[in-house]
Amino acid sequence: MLSLPHERWFLDRVRGAIDGVDDGLILLLAARRRLVRIVAWLKMRTGTTGRDPRREQRVHARAQTLASRVGVPDTTARTLVDLAIDDACMQQGIVDDVHCLDIGQGRVRMSGSMIPRMPISLAPSTLAPHVLRWMPPPRRVAPLVRAIPRRWQDALLEKAMSRVLAVPLRDGSLDFMQGRRLGIEVSDLGLRWVLTWADGYLRVITDEPEASVRGSATDLLLLAGRLEDADTLFFQRALVLTGDTELGLTARNLLERLPWEDVPLGLRVALHRGAVFARMAREAHRERSD
Repeated sequence: MLSLPHERWFLDRVRGAIDGVDDGLILLLAARRRLVRIVAWLKMRTGTTGRDPRREQRVHARAQTLASRVGVPDTTARTLVDLAIDDACMQQGIVDDVHCLDIGQGRVRMSGSMIPRMPISLAPSTLAPHVLRWMPPPRRVAPLVRAIPRRWQDALLEKAMSRVLAVPLRDGSLDFMQGRRLGIEVSDLGLRWVLTWADGYLRVITDEPEASVRGSATDLLLLAGRLEDADTLFFQRALVLTGDTELGLTARNLLERLPWEDVPLGLRVALHRGAVFARMAREAHRERSD
């Protein structure tokens, strides 16, 4: 019989081993995602689109057979395989008759009638890395973006933010912005907007901001598409908060608490795909420069 101190020591060692297994699961998922990227490119080359139900059935059958041999419950094995398949679908940009969005935000099953099916050839993740690395980075297209009339930029941002924040606008969560001025700066595009809330609407104004959030187009898109969280980006200095810290943090906390399912479905899909595309393009540029 082990003494209490030895039992605690042994408990810590076993938990450490579990942590190692968890790390292995993440590494295996990363390896799977790399293979999925190759499969997506080959599917595009061969003109194959959408999901392959028979392939998914075989994957499930193999998992169930192995699970029964090693003592893993069938439901656990099926859940893990479902997550892997759904992640692969999101990685390829597949929106099919039955699909799953928002892993990490809660599984949401939807029927094909809610959103049109999008062919794999339109998915950013199917673009070969050697094509992405030759696409111009945001700073190269900045002059073209800035050439868009300012009133069009302002109207687009107001409309997008009003759709994203529709629930906080209705329930009063945005009251703290009444008469306040929050700036958003896209550093590599040389763009800046100042937002305020007045008369129940978000408006873009020309006044100086009380607080500003600054980041690159890619990092801001990753945040908007829920592929990165604010804490990580701020810790990495990819996002910088200046001015009235309390105002900036209150706005950030509101966005982090905003349920992803409250954002209109079409906008969620667009943000997610744009974020996936931006991240892949940046990785391809980094590989090119190495």
